[in-house]
Amino acid sequence: MLYGARPARRRDAQRNRAAIVEAAVKAMTGRASVVPMPEIARRAGVGQATLYRHFPDRRALTAAVVHHHMERLEHHAALVAPPAFRDLLRQVLCTLVVMRPLVLLAQRLDESTRERYQQRVIAALSGPLRRAQEHGHARPGAVPADLALMFRMVLSVADAADAERAIDLLIDGLFPGGDEAEPP
Repeated sequence: MLYGARPARRRDAQRNRAAIVEAAVKAMTGRASVVPMPEIARRAGVGQATLYRHFPDRRALTAAVVHHHMERLEHHAALVAPPAFRDLLRQVLCTLVVMRPLVLLAQRLDESTRERYQQRVIAALSGPLRRAQEHGHARPGAVPADLALMFRMVLSVADAADAERAIDLLIDGLFPGGDEAEPP
């Protein structure tokens, strides 16, 4: 009987962890710059002790949220067709604007962790960029390091409306012919 009880607790712990990460994803990507840890626990439907058992501090929780987003990006990037790379890149850039509070928290992580995350993002987008270039959907001279430059440029714009305009300009510069939907 004891043997059978252990997996149930593990599943419960996994559910709690997933609920905490999901609540933190929503909290850290909202308008508020910092949502208190007790509020994240409340939103996840768990006690503070459970939250802190899984994530001893905000940095650990931030890393889990960033990891969650990295996995989603890697999954989507692996499936994107060359013509859709433009839309994927636009979505990534817009997500940086919407998730500015999370980005600010992630910038407080240690340098090696930040570098590892940046390398994962670039690696996830490098293949789709190369395929888009091979099919004539992206400028041939673009290199993966240009993606990191684009991210820094968008993050340097404080106003959301200006950031959206910056994204339009960056996207139009990377893809030949500008916006296909607009007449010349």
